[in-house]
Amino acid sequence: MDTERGGERGERTGSRPRARRGARPARKFLLLGCAAVLLAGCASMPDGGEVTSVDQSPRPEGESQVRVYGVPPQDGAQPTNIVRSFLDATTSDEADFRTATQYLAKSAKRTWRPFQVTNVLQERPKAEPKTQPNREDANGYTVTLSGSQVATVDDSHAYTPEEKPYRRTIHLVKEGGQWRIDRLPNGLVLGLSDFQRIYRSVNKYYFASYHSESQEPKANRNALVADPVYLRQRIKPITAGVEALLSGPTNWLNQVTTSAFPSGTRLAASDLALDDSNALRVKLSKQVVSADTAQCKRMAAQLFFTVQDMTRASNVSEVELQDNSGNPLCELSQEQAERDFAPSPGTGRAAREYFIDADHKVVAMSDSATEPTPVRGPFGTGHTPLRSIAISRGEDTAAGVSSDGRSLYVAGMEDEVKRGDPLLTSSGPAKGADGGLTAPSWDGLGDLWIADGAAHGSRLLRMREGKGDPEEVAVPGLDGRRIKAIKVAADGIRIALLVEDKGRTTLQLGRVERGGSSAHPELSVQELRPIAPQLEDVVAASWAGGSRLVVVGRESGGVQQMQFMETDGSASNAQTLPGVNGVKSVAASEDKTRPLIADATEGIVRLPPDANWKTVAKDGTAPVYPG
Repeated sequence: MDTERGGERGERTGSRPRARRGARPARKFLLLGCAAVLLAGCASMPDGGEVTSVDQSPRPEGESQVRVYGVPPQDGAQPTNIVRSFLDATTSDEADFRTATQYLAKSAKRTWRPFQVTNVLQERPKAEPKTQPNREDANGYTVTLSGSQVATVDDSHAYTPEEKPYRRTIHLVKEGGQWRIDRLPNGLVLGLSDFQRIYRSVNKYYFASYHSESQEPKANRNALVADPVYLRQRIKPITAGVEALLSGPTNWLNQVTTSAFPSGTRLAASDLALDDSNALRVKLSKQVVSADTAQCKRMAAQLFFTVQDMTRASNVSEVELQDNSGNPLCELSQEQAERDFAPSPGTGRAAREYFIDADHKVVAMSDSATEPTPVRGPFGTGHTPLRSIAISRGEDTAAGVSSDGRSLYVAGMEDEVKRGDPLLTSSGPAKGADGGLTAPSWDGLGDLWIADGAAHGSRLLRMREGKGDPEEVAVPGLDGRRIKAIKVAADGIRIALLVEDKGRTTLQLGRVERGGSSAHPELSVQELRPIAPQLEDVVAASWAGGSRLVVVGRESGGVQQMQFMETDGSASNAQTLPGVNGVKSVAASEDKTRPLIADATEGIVRLPPDANWKTVAKDGTAPVYPG
């Protein structure tokens, strides 16, 4: 899903959450991380254990198989040093935290659950003696951990931004004459740099579930939805990714997605890897035996895109599913997967870029074109001044909002087609340049979405197939705040909202739920959650992949910046974007090989991959891709 997610055989450097702008070379970061642990006396060359093979195939720049290992506790170590060394040992590349548990008393070894939660702090936690002695336990010792928390990762591997002070205590007792930890919080507590080194972000894929509308022909599709999670990047990465996939969607997406895997399906083989032809053969438990060919292909598609996301440096050529005895169940080739199950329905490489030129015409251009050309149909004539547009994913229908923000028009992009009357009129007067109707947005099902922000609060509306009466979509988490902009994902399951509250504009992501009946659906957007929470004021956002958005905004007291963000609220590990002045709007394609386009001080500008911004039109507004 991300352009910088390369990694041979399932390993990948970099990770999403970052405290500061700017990418750091992965190899340098990893070696520095190892050096820091070595200098702390908490890493060493292992002198025992199994002999494992090392992949000698070509590796991308920054990909390293250097491993960090903890060292056992030293005799006579004092309580605070025991705690600090224990924390260092939890940052090692041991699958079972074998060394870290040597710092625990016997009772704590039985009860500590390291994977229950991971607390991510801005810096490594400070371990200091408790300021007030624990007088009730003369034989024990209490150490306080403190820091500034930035996020958590729960036991289903889901990342959540959560900025707050962190403060916990660890208690130690003497056991066999040595200090050992007997009471501690479940989970891990890591500094941000250690978290970035240890964890990688992976997209699991599940099928969108449209519930009340699932019987409609337009909804009967194999739309895959990306579900991002964080996994340890050097501990059997492909196996861990597949196990996470089989465990089901994370809580936030569970209501609107389904898995083709029968309930209870597990791996029947404990170590997965691509073979020499980049094929993946997966042996599954007995639950899959009763699946027919169609269901088996859907399971294989989920596996294909999940593993493909992890092994971006080399394409997965094929996925074969086997029963627990090793008998083949079905195969899915790369060509079949991308043809029949590719995420982002309705998107294609042929899609052009669009914007409104200085003569009020909607114009289009391809990546290689140097001059835009007017589109066919009424919006290409310039007779209807527009302030925003949206092009259907099939590139055959356009929706535009009038320059005063009051009226929504929808028309075919064909010669001789007339504009017609407004499909929707704002319920109140537009206030300011961004009042009234927002820019419209098409999902991959052919439905048109728009928000009306002129009334008290805002209304979110959907028009099936871009025609007919608008259906109001409930947004219970909005709490009277005004919607300034929307962008619905291709799957129709997720929607990004720019929400204004007391002069501050934030980016929120909502989950689209469909209830009621097919004839009378009841739509709602549930569990709004912040994306790019560190930005004080967000100007624009656009979908840029299965679980990635490009966001324009500024931090408090800072200058405007453009960056990739993930749907879980963490910063993307994609390349750092070069700056451009005065961006008012931005558009990205779900196809990551396509350039970004923006309305900036220099005009309509375009950023091809691995290049710099270039002006394509000195005058123009509202750049968009289909969607």
